[in-house]
Amino acid sequence: MITEQQKSLVKGTVPILRANGVALTTYFYNRMLSKNPELRNVFNQANQQTGAQPTALAMAVLAYAEHIDDPSVLAHALQRIGSKHVSLDVRPEQYAIVGKHLLASIEEVLGSLATPELIGAWTIAYNNLAQIMAGVEADMYASATQNGGWSGWRPFVVKQKVAESQEITSFYLHPADGGELAGFQPGQYITVRLFVPELNIFQPRQYSISCAPNGQYYRISVKKEHGSQQRPAGYVSNLLHREIQEGAVIEVGAPSGNFVLKAHETNPVVFISGGVGITPFMSMLDDMIAREGQHRPITWIHGCRGYDVHAFRDRVHQIKSLTKEMNVHTFYDKLEHEVDVDTFEGYVDLCKIKNIFSDDADYYICGPSIFIKTHVEYLRLKGVNAQQIHYEEFGPSVLSI
Repeated sequence: MITEQQKSLVKGTVPILRANGVALTTYFYNRMLSKNPELRNVFNQANQQTGAQPTALAMAVLAYAEHIDDPSVLAHALQRIGSKHVSLDVRPEQYAIVGKHLLASIEEVLGSLATPELIGAWTIAYNNLAQIMAGVEADMYASATQNGGWSGWRPFVVKQKVAESQEITSFYLHPADGGELAGFQPGQYITVRLFVPELNIFQPRQYSISCAPNGQYYRISVKKEHGSQQRPAGYVSNLLHREIQEGAVIEVGAPSGNFVLKAHETNPVVFISGGVGITPFMSMLDDMIAREGQHRPITWIHGCRGYDVHAFRDRVHQIKSLTKEMNVHTFYDKLEHEVDVDTFEGYVDLCKIKNIFSDDADYYICGPSIFIKTHVEYLRLKGVNAQQIHYEEFGPSVLSI
């Protein structure tokens, strides 16, 4: 049990974490992965290189320190982290390894500021958090193994590989053992694990399921990440596009995630997607069509670089043509083809879309972090209740909005 004095010591580190949290967590990851290199198979090495993973951990540690009096206010965030951990097959015993290196990093980075009393307080605080997370994840593991589910990694056969655009390809994954396939909620993701020769380790990646539940297969639609000055080319996405052909067997984790459609509702929904952020919405849309026909008002606002990289365009417009309850608006960075009146040039600008605001609508946003942040802030400025806004941030969670 943590005492009030120990809580005060933990909260006293908040200014330090605000100023130097990323430096601390970067040091921590370097320390842990050098002393326990087997964990490199768990962590996304691209996110280590870009600093996204250390930033996400720094924000999580800061949030926990700020709410040490009542961690329950972090329940939603802990659920999201737990979902990621379960998808990566993180186990309770690994929390001891993480704790050892995190506490040692605090002591080594803070130097003389890291008094025995402070380290003692953080030790209790971390152990409490580890117990909370282990409990959350135990429930998730139990749920994941029911009705065709599994724990850890399961072999799947790539039975189809279909190009959806110049840079996005769909993979139809069927269980190699021929066994029952776990259901999922539209919007969830699965984890794919491949061996990356240039790193000499396995690397896991989460990809949204882009089809409706069907009992036979999962479909993921993967963008080939070419890389930039800010981020290396995608290790796993390039392997999938280049090396994984029809008939290949790959390792897959069970469906996970809490960015899900509120099923069986009739209120309007607004989908706002950027680039490959279109994928979870394909699952949501196809599920609504399969379950109930298209009777729920939908507005879909999508942005991407251009016509040739716009995945699922024909499928979305096919559904739109069959119903009066759906409106589709598209933004291309540059217009290069003849387009209809609902297509705009430039980045997604919600100001240009009419009739997207209603008191009972739910807003779902998926895309790059800056894309999400921009549109969440706009919706809040327009008076949309925070409980009506749902977003999925691909990769480590670094947003606080």
